[in-house]
Amino acid sequence: MSGATGHALAIERLSKRYGSFTAVADVSLAVGQGEFLTLLGPSGSGKTTILMCIAGFVAPSEGAIRLDGRDITALPPERRDFGMVFQGYALFPHMTVAENVAFPLRVRKLGAAEREAKVRAALDLVQLSAFGDRLPRQLSGGQQQRVALARALVFEPALLLLDEPLSALDKKLRAELQDELKALHRRIGRTFVNVTHDQEEALSLSDRVAILNHGKLIQQGAPAELYERPATRFVADFLGKSNFLHGTVREVFAGGFAIGAGSTRVVTAAADSPPLGSQVLLSLRPEKMALLAEGETAENSVTGIIESWSYLGAGYALNVAVPDFGTLRITLSTWNAPIAPREGLALRLGWSAAASVPVLDDAP
Repeated sequence: MSGATGHALAIERLSKRYGSFTAVADVSLAVGQGEFLTLLGPSGSGKTTILMCIAGFVAPSEGAIRLDGRDITALPPERRDFGMVFQGYALFPHMTVAENVAFPLRVRKLGAAEREAKVRAALDLVQLSAFGDRLPRQLSGGQQQRVALARALVFEPALLLLDEPLSALDKKLRAELQDELKALHRRIGRTFVNVTHDQEEALSLSDRVAILNHGKLIQQGAPAELYERPATRFVADFLGKSNFLHGTVREVFAGGFAIGAGSTRVVTAAADSPPLGSQVLLSLRPEKMALLAEGETAENSVTGIIESWSYLGAGYALNVAVPDFGTLRITLSTWNAPIAPREGLALRLGWSAAASVPVLDDAP
């Protein structure tokens, strides 16, 4: 298959209403050539509706969709030249693997020799060249998903749309196919738009992630940017786990500020500081805290008691009751954990000023 450069997609002020219910509200997004964009959000966030509008299966109430600057909002799906991979594979059970992959080419009336060559190349791409004569029921779930990918790519579409393509697989297989899908994207250089509610999948696969909730675009950016600098409580809480520290701004200084909660002071690094006396919410990831040994210091420290703990294989998850902040969650690596966790154990937690990030409190 050719490694053609992907196409650029623009979604401009897209809205979709069903009667009085608004599924998507004024969403604008730009997807660059060859980019892997993931639409991430909980059920009902509007991500699948946006994907269906891109595909042409759903007509937007307002807004426009442009491919390389050309308005395609009113084009029917068959004229958009987009490949699509569905959650349930949607393979024809009575057709062989090769016949399934060849189906889009038959619809486009390609000759037999050209069809064979393209099917062979597509199956090579997903490492299934030896499975062309098998029926879908003779394949594993992961193999069936790779057939669906080959079928979506065989006609070299302008865009590849992925509707939760890995959600039906078990965790280990899902992780393996994430690696394969990411490598595939890099090899062929096409533009991918993916929908998922799985945070790990979004972080590992994407060049950029757009986080949605209640039909609105909340934040978009590179995975590391979103994880390290979430803009709102929802983003911090949905994309991984986070502790939230409420307090009042008591000091402002160059490069940051300090909040107070009861008798506890927390220093935070920030380019822009809120005014003195304002209420602030900080997000603090569990892995960014450490246990402090006797006499050890940190920019921020609190004392607490272990309420409960869990063994997670690679790490421990501790729930620690801390005065002024309630229960904080901390994760420790098991191989070098400085303690053996037990309920009721007293300890000190420390973290840097850069670890806690101010976020907008958008909790309902």
